[in-house]
Amino acid sequence: MQYWNEQYETMNLEEMRKFQSGKLVETVKWLYERVGFYKKAMDEKGLKPGDITSIDDIAKLPFTVKNDLRDNYPFDLCAVPMEELDRVHASSGTTGKPITGPYTLDDMKQWSQCMARTLWAQGVRPNDIAQNAYGMGLFTGGLGFLHGAMEIGCCIVPSGSGMTDRQVMLLQDFGATALFSTPSYALTIAERAESMGVDIRKLPLRIASCGAEPWTVEMRKDIEARMGIRAHEAYGLTEMMGPGVSFSCEEGRLHVNEDHIFPEILDPETLEPVPLGTQGELFFTAIQRRAMPLLRYRTRDITTLVRKKCDCGRTLVTMEKILGRSDDMLIISGVNVFPSQIESLILDVGLMEPLYQLRVFKKGYLDSLKVEVEAKREVYDGGPEAIANAEKALKAKIQSTIGIGVGVEVLPLGSIARSEGKAKRVIDER
Repeated sequence: MQYWNEQYETMNLEEMRKFQSGKLVETVKWLYERVGFYKKAMDEKGLKPGDITSIDDIAKLPFTVKNDLRDNYPFDLCAVPMEELDRVHASSGTTGKPITGPYTLDDMKQWSQCMARTLWAQGVRPNDIAQNAYGMGLFTGGLGFLHGAMEIGCCIVPSGSGMTDRQVMLLQDFGATALFSTPSYALTIAERAESMGVDIRKLPLRIASCGAEPWTVEMRKDIEARMGIRAHEAYGLTEMMGPGVSFSCEEGRLHVNEDHIFPEILDPETLEPVPLGTQGELFFTAIQRRAMPLLRYRTRDITTLVRKKCDCGRTLVTMEKILGRSDDMLIISGVNVFPSQIESLILDVGLMEPLYQLRVFKKGYLDSLKVEVEAKREVYDGGPEAIANAEKALKAKIQSTIGIGVGVEVLPLGSIARSEGKAKRVIDER
């Protein structure tokens, strides 16, 4: 079986648009009748549910932003009473009130199906042993992967995040063939295994499904080289369902589960749609959820949507890897800089580990940037001159590629905190 759900994964565009239109019409009516926030927002635009007749009408609808979820915390955006909820998740790592994600039982079934598609497309099968190194709690990641793996029917090792020595031991002793974790934690596991004298490349592990944080192609290649596996991406966000919004296939392209989550790319400044193939900000509308479907939710993620035939056979629209976030973008000397750009350059130099911090500070009236990295062990072994040369190489690479001068410092080995979840990359001292 090549697909988990061939009907939707290979649906032609005309059929998909018809399906999306029907679901959008249902969802808008559902929200207008049940959620005061959306009724008010539509009334202010002079809209009634009957004005939305197809997916082409989505541009008429109001936007939803993260502050709307915080202002309506915890359940004022929920479209069903608490007794009809099956579960509540919440975002991690945000200041102030968390972002809640309630689910009906049907929402949970949909999420499980989207995660099963994700893992199946990445090669997970019923005979696999899957080590789930995501946190198991309010954060959607761990339990999202758990439900997808359960749907497929493989054996699950719910190791959770942290206790990295034990993660390595379990990979050895239990013979896991699939690993679920953030990309930065996969590298942490690989690094710890190396320090323990364990060659993960000789273990049965063959697949990693990684998500919850942006990561570059270079970082994926590093994970694959260190672990001797194929590393895949699972993209998602709490506000939509969690992981499972889009997934990489065997061709390495990120397919959006657009029968569940409708994507748009808009200009982040004008909030007007841009043509397919044009970079912009990603907005999502949940067209099948019932507990808390959001309309035109502003993700702040910068990417590009592309609709062209994929060799895997799936017709689901694809999205490019996330370049960065419109609200995480740094402006240094008048130049827009994304952390992912710096990460790519760090790995391109070939002298550094994928461990870094971007320290932003004021120099006079101007914002300045210092890149703090850890070098590969052989650089440290070469002494102060080798370390200085590595710093110069990275500084020159950034200058020639992005066009700005930044400070670069190779920190002592082990200085940068190892991630057991989402890595903290930017330290803002302004």
